[in-house]
Amino acid sequence: MRLGVLDVGSNSAHLKVVEVDVGRPHRTVATVKHPTRLAEATGADGTVEPAAIGRLTEAIRGSIGAAARHDVDELIAFATSAVRDAANRDEIVARVTASTGLRLGFLTGRDEARLTFLAARAWYGWSAGGLLLADIGGGSLEIAHGDGQEPTTALSLPLGAGRLTREHLPGDPPSPKRVRRLRRLVRRRLTEATGELAARLAARRDDPQPMRPLATSRTFTQLARLTGAPKHKAGPYARRVLDRERLRAQIPVLARTDYAGRAKLPGISRARAPQILAGAIVAEAVMTIFDIEQLEICPWALREGVVIRRLQAMADPADADDETARLTQSILRLPAQRDRSPVVPLHRCSPRPVLSVSHGRSDLV
Repeated sequence: MRLGVLDVGSNSAHLKVVEVDVGRPHRTVATVKHPTRLAEATGADGTVEPAAIGRLTEAIRGSIGAAARHDVDELIAFATSAVRDAANRDEIVARVTASTGLRLGFLTGRDEARLTFLAARAWYGWSAGGLLLADIGGGSLEIAHGDGQEPTTALSLPLGAGRLTREHLPGDPPSPKRVRRLRRLVRRRLTEATGELAARLAARRDDPQPMRPLATSRTFTQLARLTGAPKHKAGPYARRVLDRERLRAQIPVLARTDYAGRAKLPGISRARAPQILAGAIVAEAVMTIFDIEQLEICPWALREGVVIRRLQAMADPADADDETARLTQSILRLPAQRDRSPVVPLHRCSPRPVLSVSHGRSDLV
């Protein structure tokens, strides 16, 4: 079967189309991105501007069209914190549904952390040992840790690069005083939320199989490139790391450089230039609190985690209820375009995949 995963974030709606078969690794068929720029269009009260809602609607309509052109059987669509935490979320969802026929679902922050961890475990395998994973999004920071397939700790903190830029770094560039205040704020909030976990990991530093620190997300990837990691064209198997000392050296550079200048730096895109300073501040704080000298960049992240969950359900539909990930998503079934293997339903009692949605825990059923 062919599966589409549509991730609606603060900067873009990113569609990933994959061919999936039970017992085989999924194969990427296409990736399509449409700009949304929700982060820059969110006011101080958390309301997304009407023009940005229009961009979002067009992006989702374009993604549905791309999914149909690529013969997608199922389109799984979800929004992360940019829509989930918006003050006018209900209005956004209603406009998207009325215009496209797709009811946009949501992932909780903990869902994001768990699924991203699942993807990292699949990429590195059991030989990697314990994993500590960090993911900086537009609205939130996810941290997950564990020795197994599922994390034992999964946290989501309101420390996303877009959110912090909007709330704490006005100006292009911001004043040095604002930057210093934000660095202190991020350190304090991270210490309060993760101090106990950091202490536990520090106590295990001399274990025979130490914890492996990893990072995902475009923010971490661009920061790694800024500090000397291989370019994107080197491919997913090129090893990329973010070095703490090199990152620290770049923070003053980012702080005194305007958005246009940042976009000319190695690896920094125009879309992320406004928020890359806040992302660098969060990344440096994570590495300091957990005493990490280098973070390895994992090529797989949230979208791959959703694909893996679906494959798990296909492999054993009888267990695809309470044992499946807690998700809030929408699944849109698209008309068949060509002959392919039949779709295995996600739930043994359902003729086609459906989802139960709640504002707290939600099961993919």
